[in-house]
Amino acid sequence: MPILFGMLLFQGEAEAYLGDRTLKLGIQGYDVQQLQNNLNYLGYKAGKSDGIFGWQTYNSVKQFQARNGLKVDGVVGRATARTMIAQVSGNSGQRPRTASVATATTSRGSLPLSRQDIYDLARVVHGEARGESFEGQVAVAAVVLNRVLSGQFGRTVQDVIFQPWAFTAVNDGQFYLQPNEASFRAVEAAIKGWDPTRGAIYYWNPKTATSRWIWSRPISLKIGNHVFAN
Repeated sequence: MPILFGMLLFQGEAEAYLGDRTLKLGIQGYDVQQLQNNLNYLGYKAGKSDGIFGWQTYNSVKQFQARNGLKVDGVVGRATARTMIAQVSGNSGQRPRTASVATATTSRGSLPLSRQDIYDLARVVHGEARGESFEGQVAVAAVVLNRVLSGQFGRTVQDVIFQPWAFTAVNDGQFYLQPNEASFRAVEAAIKGWDPTRGAIYYWNPKTATSRWIWSRPISLKIGNHVFAN
């Protein structure tokens, strides 16, 4: 079932995002448009961002693959998509922003969010907490928002998400799974102001955490399998 967030309609299976599916010559869609935007931004001259994977896009993909040590076949699989997303997200100071469609309101302040921001938040929730309760999923989304607003981890949702080793789901690839309806609902609840963590900027699973440093943070509460701290 699509999820209506204000005026924004999420249709998880109807509309693919870059990294969701393999892209090749002749394919069309929003993810192809994202691909073209990213290629142009990175200087590979993919031409008009029309959402149609044509020969110019194909040749640009091959150039990108060749320069990044990837298999040069003009096909955008997971490895190519992940490398491209990481590069685009790595230069936050100059990265172009898409139009805001929602504003997150938290105890730390307000944050305008784009359509991509909301989708990436849902990806983090799905990858990190899909086995948790709804409250636990909202808590993960709230931590990401709290990190952005704290100013300690970057200025955008993508800065926070792609910070090296910040989220297990990004490292093991679960971030690139298709988020489910519950993940979008959890993000919506967090954006509307529900923060079960009461402002936390850290969380971890005590049973699997390997960082000694993280245990130096004072734990404020536990929700499901995660503990939260500042």
